[in-house]
Amino acid sequence: MKKKLIGENVEPKCEYCLFGAAAPDGLTVLCTKKGVSDKDSSCKKYRYDPLKRVPRPAPEMLSFTADDFSLD
Repeated sequence: MKKKLIGENVEPKCEYCLFGAAAPDGLTVLCTKKGVSDKDSSCKKYRYDPLKRVPRPAPEMLSFTADDFSLD
């Protein structure tokens, strides 16, 4: 059995497909199998490419002072 790289809950989207390339307008995907399609759709030729996913930005770090760590 193949081990998944990300998780079991990745929703199929043409945006993450191996056969798709982002169009210049940013709303559609140019697919080698189906042609032009919406980036949120998928088809039976869908194959996940983990390198096309953009990670979420890191959360903003909280700032602490020395008073936050004192027991007074």
